[in-house]
Formats: sequence, C-alpha cells, structure tokens
Amino acid sequence: MRVSVVGAGLGGLALAQGLRGAGIETDVFERDPGIVARFQGYRLVLNLIGFQAVRDCLPTRWHPLLDEIVMDASAEQLILDPQMNEIGKLGAGRTGIVVDRQVLRHLLLTGLTVHTDAALTGYDVLGDGTVQARFARRDPATADLLVGADGVTSAVREVLSPQTIPTDTGVRFVIGRTPLTDEFAGLSKAYGSKITGDGVSLLLGAMRFRTPPKQAAEQLAPEVTLPDIGDYVRWAMILPPNGTLEDLTAQDAVLSRMEGWHPELRALIEQADPDNSTLLSIRVVKPGERWASGPVTLLGDAIHATSPTGGNGANTALRDADLLRRCLIEANEGRQDLLSAVHDYERQMFEYGAEAVRSSLEKLPAFAPDAKLS
Repeated sequence: MRVSVVGAGLGGLALAQGLRGAGIETDVFERDPGIVARFQGYRLVLNLIGFQAVRDCLPTRWHPLLDEIVMDASAEQLILDPQMNEIGKLGAGRTGIVVDRQVLRHLLLTGLTVHTDAALTGYDVLGDGTVQARFARRDPATADLLVGADGVTSAVREVLSPQTIPTDTGVRFVIGRTPLTDEFAGLSKAYGSKITGDGVSLLLGAMRFRTPPKQAAEQLAPEVTLPDIGDYVRWAMILPPNGTLEDLTAQDAVLSRMEGWHPELRALIEQADPDNSTLLSIRVVKPGERWASGPVTLLGDAIHATSPTGGNGANTALRDADLLRRCLIEANEGRQDLLSAVHDYERQMFEYGAEAVRSSLEKLPAFAPDAKLS
C-alpha cells in the first residue's frame, strides 16, 4: 500500500508517522515553500484522547522524549477584569497536556519524506482504483489512497466535496508569545483564564518545558532535532467581529485596546517576540453530506475546522490520524479491503468531527458575542 498525504500539519504528519511505523509507504506533500515558511509556534492543550493519539502514532522509542517536552496543566478558567480582579468564572476547571506546536511538529517530521512547494491542483481516480495527485510545480504522484490534511482551504476538499465550504465567523484574533521571565510571575492566576475589557478578550497560557526541547532531544533521541526554545507565555486577544486593525502590527493592535490595563499585562505584549505574533481569522468547516467512499479522504481542519475557543481542533485532527492509521493497517494486513477501511474511518470521523465543530461554536459567544455562527 502507498499513501499520499497532502498537508504537513500535525494531523497529516501524525498519520504519516503512524503509517511509516507500520511499514506503509507514505509521502507528504506541503504547499508551503519550506517547512518553517510561516508562523506555527503556539502552545496547545491536548486532552487525553489527543495525547494518546499522537503517542500511538510515534515510535515507542520516542515516547520518553515526548513525555519530557510536555507539561501537565490545570486552569481555574476565571474571568478577570483588566486590573486582574476576579469577576466571574468561565466554566469548569480544565486539565490537559500542554505542548508547543512547533516542537511537536518537528518531532513528527523526523524521518518522513516531505515534498515542499507542492501545491495540489487536482487529482484523478485511475482505472485500477489508484489515485493520481497533480501539483503545480512537480510531477504527479500516484498512490492507493490520497489524504487531504491540507487545512481550512483544502484543495483536496474542493474536488472531493465542493459543497463543503468554510464559514467565516467574522471574529479575528491576534496571537503571540513572550519569553516567560520572573517579571511575569504575578500573572500566573491569569493562565487559562479570560481577561475581558473594552469589547475584547485576552487569553494567556504558560508553556514550561520539563527539559528544553533541544537539550531533551540530544539526551534522549539524538536522531531528532528540536527547536532551541525556552519557556514562554502564549497570549491571544480575540477582537470584535469585523473590527478594523488600522494597519497596525499584531502587537500594536493588541496594545491599542489595552489602554489603562494592568502594567504587567501591557509589558507582556510589549516584550513579545514579533516574529511569533500574527493576526488570524476564525473560520470553521462543518462536515456536511458524506461523499461516496473511495481512494480519497479528508482529515483534520480540511473537513471539521473548529473555533479555537473549543480547544479541540488539534485534538480532533490527531484523533483522525490515529483512527485512519489503525483502519489502514487493517487493510494493509488483509483484514479488510481498502475502501471498507476508509468507509469505517469516515463514518466515525464525521460523527465526532461534527460534534467538535458544534461544541467549539457553542463556546465562541463567551469570547465574541457578535460572532456569526450560522
């Protein structure tokens, strides 16, 4: 069996690692000109399902390294005013496993064949049941299965399920990170909570590595190269729907909405790393009508993009990767045919994927009351 994965995000890479470990030939095609061509460096909270999924996709020899570069986290999920006074509770406390997306992505990339600058232009299902993917600037690639793990603007989805289109909620958010120093010790109660004022919400989260990732890899898995990164605070400001940014930089857009806020909060943004601060939009993809099962399928944001307020986007993509991995291993071992394996994956993925989108949108009004949810 040979699998082509379009998209080198966490879900696609986790699938590729899992298939590689099972001896299934897998190629990854990424439209970006390079692996680190754009911002992908923020903190994620994985639930038990998401963390176990990525763990099961990785070689067991890397499990000690994975355990060393994550942290356990819990948060009271308070609502604070701009002076850090508690004014309510956002919901029940949250626990999970915290990981840096950039670090995890580099671990997942290790040993894989990834073709960059490979923008998909279409695909054809051939007479023998295989599928040939076409690319703008490289030769076509033929495989037994094509997996679209290429995000909200999925080129694979445009062909496979053209009626499934992203919905823009109108909400924008600025995300960035600041080195975690002693200066920000007083902000600890805000980690995992929401600071609200002047129509915006500011969310903070700490990333503390048990061992710095580069050092951990050198000690535990020398064949792995991880970024040289230290502890930091991930921050995100959710802006009112369709609010103007007046051509400001990411940091200035946030600071312009923090006049009179607690000085430590302002200092946190002022000292942010500008190369890791960016403006993003909140778009969702709701799984619609199922397509006829065949040698093409979708994974992650390509079919069920969620609002980040749900905290379940990466978890659901990793769950997809592990489920599809297990289904394809069954097919490769002759326990069922390929199309039946893909059908089993899609049947389950559509159900929990739709629920992930629904629950994420249900939580969005707490951060952006005027978001468009329909």
